[in-house]
Order: sequence, then structure tokens, then C-alpha cells
Amino acid sequence: MPDSPVIRVESVSFSYGETLVLERIDLSIVAGEFVGLVGPNAGGKSTLLKLILGLLEPQSGRIRVLGRPPREAARTIGYVPQFPSFPRDFPICVEDVVAMGRIGLGSRWPLGWSGRADRAAARQALAEVEAADLARRPIGQLSGGQLQRVLLARALVGEPRILILDEPTANIDQRVENDIFDLLAELNQRLTILLVSHDIAFISEYVSRVACLNRTLACHGTSTIDSDTIQHLYGGHIRQVEHQHG
Repeated sequence: MPDSPVIRVESVSFSYGETLVLERIDLSIVAGEFVGLVGPNAGGKSTLLKLILGLLEPQSGRIRVLGRPPREAARTIGYVPQFPSFPRDFPICVEDVVAMGRIGLGSRWPLGWSGRADRAAARQALAEVEAADLARRPIGQLSGGQLQRVLLARALVGEPRILILDEPTANIDQRVENDIFDLLAELNQRLTILLVSHDIAFISEYVSRVACLNRTLACHGTSTIDSDTIQHLYGGHIRQVEHQHG
């Protein structure tokens, strides 16, 4: 069914020791949505992502991704981390970094180097994120915006159905941020997207819903407003988010 959730989080709680980080979280995301997850530092955003990715297990409640436990559905998710998981000075070119996203998809990984099909898929993914010209460049020579496109290509090369991004435009300038989000809007035509951000003012121009998380979670739609108060607080045009935590 088109309205069946691809991600369902049901009454999930999680603690680190005695510190309660997530309290009875409920979240459903249906196919084709673009959901922004916002909240303060230490509000639980990264923990919720790790639970959805299957890197952590809920201490109560349950999570299903495409109807399965997260670890069983891991190959259906493309993930773009906030920081790259490899040293920038590692001697590897962009095409090889992207091809690493094919590990476990029937290629020669990890016993040998990537095969012809992996390299073709890597080149196609780079073209989709408008970074084909970077294929042979060493990863350490990329700007912040270029690196984000490469990490996005690495997430796409595994042909996911869901794309999860953790602060994908942190530490890059606003022009590049606009370009990245325009690209994500195009990808949203075929992928369900869950994106973590601190900038509710900016992402509200792109997302279909905003999930506000600070230990508890509340989801909201967006509606366009003009307000002197909002202009003063945010310095730009945003969409209003009605926000009520129970």
C-alpha cells in the first residue's frame, strides 16, 4: 500500500546509563516523504538515527524499516554521516570511495578490489550528484561541498530506497547548502528522505514535515507565514511550525 510506513518507530525509549535520551518516541514515515529531524544538541537525534540504522537496539518499544528489524533492512538505507568515517589524507580517489558503498552487493568486496560493475555504478552515482569530474581526484583534495556530494554518491551507489543524512551541510557555505538541498529535492522524487539539521528555518523550505526532538518527539507539517517576529528571530523567510510537546 502506498501509505504503508517505510519507517515506523513505536514507543521507543533509550538511555545511556541513568540518562534518559529518548522517551516513548513514535514516528511513522511513508514512502516519498522528506522529513526533517531537528532539535538541540544532546536532544537525541543521533541516537534515534543509530536505532533506525540498527546500530543500537531499543530498550523498550520497537522499530521497523520496510516491515523488518533495522539490521535486516540495512541494505535498503543509504546513509550520509555528519563526518566522514575515513581520514581525509588516506591515499584513495573519489571513484574508489564511492564504490565502497557497493560492499556486500555481490561484488568482489572485501576479498578483492571493486569490479567493473561497481566502478560503473560509482560513475553513475557521481554523475547523478553532478560530481563526475571528481572521479579520479584524491579524496583529500576536495572542498567541503565536493566531499558532501561524494558521500551522497556513496550512499546512492547501493541503490537504497531510503536516504538518511546527518547534518549534510554542516560547515559549508550557504550557496553550496542551497545546491545540496536542491539536489536532495530531486532525489526525493524516487527516495524517502530523513534528514537531521539544526536549521529549522532553512529546511522548512524543502521538507514535507518537521520532527522536533528533545528527548520526546512531536511531528508537524509546515505552512508559509510572514511575521516580523520570525524575521527578527531567524533573519529570513521560513515556514511556521506548530509545536506542542505533550
